[in-house]
Amino acid sequence: WRINSIETNVYNATDTPTPAMAKPVIYLYPEKVTDVTVKLDLNGKLGCTYPSYPKDGWQVTAYPDGKLIVNGEKYNYLFREGDLNTVFTFDKGFCVKGEDTAAFLKKALPEMGLIPSEYNDFIVYWLPKMEGNAYNLISFIGKEYTDNAKLEITPKPDSVLRVAMAYQPLEHPIKITPQTFEKFERNGFTVVEWGGAEID
Repeated sequence: WRINSIETNVYNATDTPTPAMAKPVIYLYPEKVTDVTVKLDLNGKLGCTYPSYPKDGWQVTAYPDGKLIVNGEKYNYLFREGDLNTVFTFDKGFCVKGEDTAAFLKKALPEMGLIPSEYNDFIVYWLPKMEGNAYNLISFIGKEYTDNAKLEITPKPDSVLRVAMAYQPLEHPIKITPQTFEKFERNGFTVVEWGGAEID
């Protein structure tokens, strides 16, 4: 599979710039082979994309098993990077020992609705960056992300799941109110996205 990364600048409550968001990828699962248009509406600046993003959006032939064909080439997902203008704080989340990161993600990501092929890609990308830390403060971003990185997909999907993680390495544990997740059901044409960011 191809490794790509997205760069989305996230700002905390003090407006201090933080590292870029990494590897948001988009999976498409129609009920039958379908021609799909995916357009990006970012509050910010679009950077590198793979496959290349035309001004009128990605024109994709999507298969029920997740295979994507763009300009005759096969892809597992769509990738972009870009700078977002947004604000984020750790209001709720989890404090996890670095050595427990894999077990935490393997439990949390399915609870949010990711299937093994998706959450294993997520873990393989993020685990090397996180397991060596003493602790990780982890929170999953909601409207601060989705309101500033909008997707316009035609035909309109029946189910959409967008998982965006922010984490901060810590030397010592802290207390934080745990997040809860709404149950996600894959009904009809389903779109799934995941990405993440390390916050200094």
